[in-house]
This record gives sequence, structure tokens and C-alpha cells, in this order.
Amino acid sequence: SLRNIHTGYGSREIVRGASLAVEGGEFCALLGLNGCGKTTLLRAACGLLPMKEGRCMVGETETTHLDEKSRARLMSYIPQRGSPIMGKTVLEVVLMGFNARLRLLDSPGEAHRRIAMEHLTHLGLAELAGRDYATLSEGQKQLVILARALSQDTPVMLMDEPDSALDFLNRHMVLSKIRELIKEENKAGLITLHDPNFAMAYCDRLLLLKEGRLVGELDMRRAKADEVKKKLSLIYGDIELLQSGDSFLMGKAL
Repeated sequence: SLRNIHTGYGSREIVRGASLAVEGGEFCALLGLNGCGKTTLLRAACGLLPMKEGRCMVGETETTHLDEKSRARLMSYIPQRGSPIMGKTVLEVVLMGFNARLRLLDSPGEAHRRIAMEHLTHLGLAELAGRDYATLSEGQKQLVILARALSQDTPVMLMDEPDSALDFLNRHMVLSKIRELIKEENKAGLITLHDPNFAMAYCDRLLLLKEGRLVGELDMRRAKADEVKKKLSLIYGDIELLQSGDSFLMGKAL
């Protein structure tokens, strides 16, 4: 849960009093236009950006003042673009996910390698295990970082548009895998997505952020068409909404 978060860059406040909660086994999307504070909020939650006010809780544990390694046992974070990683194979990058649980000077063992390969296989990357990570496409790199996050094995997963470098089919595959994992392992998943149609298709709840404030939410397990259209209009303005069964598709009104 995030409680009354105020954060930004320097003297510029981007997020203004945001509060939200995600339960175990729940996959939620944070939606909003570019510049509304989605990435800023996730970066503050995982300790990459200081909060001017507010608290981040995982269960009964406040993470705000934890050291990096302790926080990494509770929350994994997938950024839009990862930091450059040179001279490492794909498997070695995935094995980095175990670092938070290893003792000083320990290295990942055979059991860790087996788990890492299971994650790579699950994402269709097993044949890339020995490849130099730096030579991969941006989409392939993002899938590897997802495998690393799975190896980190945290109760909370924070993801900032992890599908942004993926093609249409891989977007569906990755979001399906993330949703499946969150349900099976009772994790709390919070993801920012650029396309509200993918969010409506895969996420349990949509949290709507506008100019640094949460202005509404939608429970897609129960939402009706008129409510979906009304609330998404708070973010996207004049929209059209099509419904087929329990599924919705949003488009911009002409």
C-alpha cells in the first residue's frame, strides 16, 4: 500500500497525495497520460526516488527506510528501460535476481541456475541463455529483465510499462504470463501501461492518475460499460467504448 505519497524532482512536486492498495493475487494497472506521474510514483515506492511525505507498506512492514537489499526481498521493479549491462550472459543477468537473498560473498548455485532456466523457458528464452545480454533486441532484454524479477521472488512486483519494447504478440504473452504468476503465487502486482485496452484485458483493477492525483478506479471484474466509459473519460477525454461479452475496447471519439 502507498499512503499519501508526495514526491517529485527537486522543488517540483509531481505526485500529490496519492494513496492506493493492491492485495495478494491482484494485478492492477496504473493508467494516465504521459507526464501524469506514473513512473515517478513507482520509483518512489521502490526507493529510487525520495518521498517528501507518505509511507510505503508491504504487509505490516514499512519499506521507506529499509536498506536496498532488505527492500529487494519485498519488491521487485521492472523499469521501462534497464541500465546497460555489459559482459554478462542472459543466464547471468537472470541470476542477479537472487542477489538479495544470498549472503555476503555467496554466489548462485546449481539450484538457482535451475530456477533461472525455468523462468527463461517459461518466457521462451531458453535458447538465449548463453548469449551476451548486450547483443539482444530491446524487446528480448525486457523479457530477460522480467525473468530476473521472477527469480527475485518478491511478494510485490512493480512494473513500469514492461511491454513498451515488445511487439503485439509478445505483449499479450508477457501480460498473460505476469497475470498467471501473480494469481498462482499470490503476489501483489502493480503495472503502468500505455494502452488502456491491454489494461482492461488483463488487469483486475485500473487506478486512474491525473496530474499527480488518483482520480478514480475501476474494478474490471464487476464494471459496467457506462461506468468504464465515464471513468476512462476522466483521463482520456471524449472516447468511444465497444463491448463484447465481458470485454471492452476503447477508442478515441471522432
